[in-house]
Amino acid sequence: MQELESALRVIVLGDQLVTASGDPKGMGWIGRVQARTPQVDPTIELITLANPDDNSLTLSKRWEAEVTPRVNTIGRTKVAIAMSHHDIRAGLSTSRSRLNLATVLDDALKNGFEPFVIGPTPHKESALNNDVEQLSWGFEDVCSRRNVPYVDCFHPLQGHEGWNTELQNSPSGLPGQVGYGLIAWLVLNRGWVEWLGVQEAE
Repeated sequence: MQELESALRVIVLGDQLVTASGDPKGMGWIGRVQARTPQVDPTIELITLANPDDNSLTLSKRWEAEVTPRVNTIGRTKVAIAMSHHDIRAGLSTSRSRLNLATVLDDALKNGFEPFVIGPTPHKESALNNDVEQLSWGFEDVCSRRNVPYVDCFHPLQGHEGWNTELQNSPSGLPGQVGYGLIAWLVLNRGWVEWLGVQEAE
């Protein structure tokens, strides 16, 4: 019974990037992160809730209704939120996007979910990346004000040759094996294990 009580359920919300779409190995960044995350004491359950083309507004409207029935009744539940760059195409201003994320985080913190936020990745269309950068800075500031961990994916990936090559060769604009590996590396090295409260894998 002690093992069950120590179980930790992590619910991950986001767009297509929280699936393995575009990855020939079928792992995505979450599969790679899970493979490097200790699975002993506490037991960690990873549940993915993807919504294609999710933006901060659609996320703010859906997250609680989708998370609530999946809350761990015999252990802890945490929420990881992968923000997208779809706010740009949706015509959302940075201030509105910030407010949407702030609302989600405040509610998550109130419910004891201890959120962890992964920022948007660079867009395939480079002309949009100035706006994506502003979005990422805005999200990071919202998280900083609430002492919520934030993983900046935009700046490390913006000029990365492997990332850009995969995106340019992808009809869907999704990364492949290299890109998902890069996101996983950033998540693992920007506080994931510390946030989970477990020992790092050997």
